[in-house]
Amino acid sequence: MSIINLTEEQTMVRKIAHEFSDKEIKPVASENDKKHKFPKDIIDKLGELGFMGMVVPEEYGGSGFDYLSYIIAVEEISQACASTGAIMSVNNSLVCDPIKTFGDEGQKKTYLPALASGENLGCFMLSEPEAGSDPASMNTTAVKRGKNYVLNGAKCWITNGAEADVAIVFASTDSTKRNKGVSAYIVDMRTTGIIVGKLEDKLGIKATSTAQIYFEDCSVPASNMLGEEGDGFKIAMHTLDGGRIGIAAQAVGIAQSALEESVRYAKERKAFGRSISNFQGLQFMIADMATKIEASRLLTWQAAIMKERGSKYSKNSAMAKLYASETAMWVTTKAIQIHGGYGYTTDYPVERYFRDAKITEIYEGTSEIQRNVIARETLKEIQ
Repeated sequence: MSIINLTEEQTMVRKIAHEFSDKEIKPVASENDKKHKFPKDIIDKLGELGFMGMVVPEEYGGSGFDYLSYIIAVEEISQACASTGAIMSVNNSLVCDPIKTFGDEGQKKTYLPALASGENLGCFMLSEPEAGSDPASMNTTAVKRGKNYVLNGAKCWITNGAEADVAIVFASTDSTKRNKGVSAYIVDMRTTGIIVGKLEDKLGIKATSTAQIYFEDCSVPASNMLGEEGDGFKIAMHTLDGGRIGIAAQAVGIAQSALEESVRYAKERKAFGRSISNFQGLQFMIADMATKIEASRLLTWQAAIMKERGSKYSKNSAMAKLYASETAMWVTTKAIQIHGGYGYTTDYPVERYFRDAKITEIYEGTSEIQRNVIARETLKEIQ
């Protein structure tokens, strides 16, 4: 039982998400993973539930939930399928949120309703082949020509890249200014000059597409710029701060499912004439798994509450993402150990949880980047 008392609305969201996951997602999660199948029918249903634009205000077609409700939903969905959780998180955290926060009234009215309903799907284009953790070094350019900006360059590791209708794209408008020369644009993916390239064959979250995207003289209206010219780096960092809470929730969901599967298996599996759940060595594993998951959940919920309140939360989101992702990797490793040889096969879901967990330590800022953020903020705070 958490010390954070959920509101009636938050409890309702948790119940709906859990029941939907059990009924609609779990039965197909393994098959979608094996076939690398994008779960469009499920995403459509999540849109109908209001889960694709959870914190978008109702006036722009969203559900108008608080941020903790959204994070709770991501955790519940990710317990069933981390791929679905990732798709949902990208649309909410990395696309709807920056448009809601930095977009003008016209941009909000034009793009948010279709994104929030699930009619359209969004993606976030920051990373490049030579600019992952250092976005100031990006080579994608945006050159002003009349009333348009012309984009040229390449983006990589784009979740939802093959299915997206709308993208938040970051490009350099003045490379001499480094961070202050990056700008952000809302881009219709049907625009001439956008080429969807290679789809990555990944270790985990196989039911998502992860694409390379190329821009060849892609003309975007200047009115589609988010904020002002040079605001891109600020927008990206603010967006990732919030997005990391979503990834932390995804990691908690993966870890929770791995724990539950391990407990069920341990109670059923017998060795030396008794259930292996009676062995103290295994009980110690279960105890550590449960403790780390609860700590991860509390860090994640705390960061979500701080964001909702308008408090400074960069350090807290980094802590949540760092601890939850490393917990997910640790817990899923232990889950395979508890299952023994069976855990190493695709007959049991812990193998999928293990593969899915790894990416949470990498995307939206590696564990090393999170430690940089935490250290930087801590050094500022302590005099």
